[in-house]
Amino acid sequence: MTDFELPVTRYALSGDVSIAYKTMGDGPIDLIIVPGMVSHVEFMHELPGYTASIRRLANFARVVTFDKRGQGLSDRVSGAPSLEQRMDDVRAIMDDIGSKRAALLGISEGSPMSIMFAATYPERVSHLILYSGFASSPAQNLDRYEEIVSERVKAWGTGMLIKLINPARAHDPYAIRQFAKFERLSASPGAYRSFTLLNASIDVRPILPAVRVPTLVLHRRTDTLIPVEAGRSLAAQIPGAKYIEYPEGDHVLAYGDVETLLGDVEEFENSSTDTERVLATVLFTDIIDSTRSAADMGDKKWRQLLDSHDQLATTVVDKHRGTLIKSTGDGILATFDGPGRAVRCALAFEAASRQIGLPLRAGIHTGEIEIRGGDIGGIAVHAAARVMAQCNASEVLVSRVVTDLVAGAGLKFSNRGSHELKGLPGRWELFAASL
Repeated sequence: MTDFELPVTRYALSGDVSIAYKTMGDGPIDLIIVPGMVSHVEFMHELPGYTASIRRLANFARVVTFDKRGQGLSDRVSGAPSLEQRMDDVRAIMDDIGSKRAALLGISEGSPMSIMFAATYPERVSHLILYSGFASSPAQNLDRYEEIVSERVKAWGTGMLIKLINPARAHDPYAIRQFAKFERLSASPGAYRSFTLLNASIDVRPILPAVRVPTLVLHRRTDTLIPVEAGRSLAAQIPGAKYIEYPEGDHVLAYGDVETLLGDVEEFENSSTDTERVLATVLFTDIIDSTRSAADMGDKKWRQLLDSHDQLATTVVDKHRGTLIKSTGDGILATFDGPGRAVRCALAFEAASRQIGLPLRAGIHTGEIEIRGGDIGGIAVHAAARVMAQCNASEVLVSRVVTDLVAGAGLKFSNRGSHELKGLPGRWELFAASL
């Protein structure tokens, strides 16, 4: 790599959206860098220290950088993508480059998606590295946050970002001009607003205990954008996570004592893995008044109707990329790799089942499950069943965890109050889902 040439930008197709990415290096490890708030896979090489940092990582890994959908060289989309859509984009890139397993380096707001991806697909993640990350945005604690965002939107394209992520260079006119161009190339003012407001609503704290891959959390004590307390809290809630705190430096990774930080990343890549448990969204359904209906119809007609129900379940779950674990006699148990797909599946299944004369109810919860051959177990399974038990007829109820994870997915939720769920500690906030 002595004769350096900028790698070619390529595109991976995620659904019907093209995701721009670059690869550098040919090491035995795949390392995917999940970007922060905004990015541009080509222009970022114009920023001081960025190329050197990527080349340093490329000494021991095949490094992948990419632009989220709606940013940089990736296809523009309306609104901001949900965590599920962002996970789909990472999977599309991995499939495009033939990567079965990779380490994820989540930077800043790239951390929540990286956490969810690692918990959901532990078999595809060898290591999880979180730099200047958080589980819930510090913006949630700010008064008048939408007004603050509006002021930043007005200044977008002038270099305002440098004050937030690289204040040490905020008095350098050339650096400000560079950041101004970076802002304009990476996202429009409206896209910046959408991403920023969505990120402020994401909260992945409930799924942190489900992260089972080796995790390294890195944070600079003098980071003025994401307080160091966010990094400390993040590491404390992920089982077995290693935490390293650096005494100084800005939010932007490629500025300051970069060699020490990237050296810690390289060293961590030698750690082992454990993938016994996974994060999943669990769906339970139950036919309303099934016993009385069976008695009224007679065994033969009821059996025929149940067969139609089961066939419908297989079709709808498969359409929403779920896994049908089993039929419970008068309902189903299914899992999904994204809560948004689980909710949409439940709503579609409820509507379709009602049309054939079998109104049902559904409960959904996201949490850690244990794989037991062809079956599943764990608290998350019990929780989904208990959530379903609180449902009214033709209702889809979800836990607070689910609503926290589907921001930006276009779903609506009505608060159904706080409930005690049999056998589970504390009180649970439940919400009725709709489109």
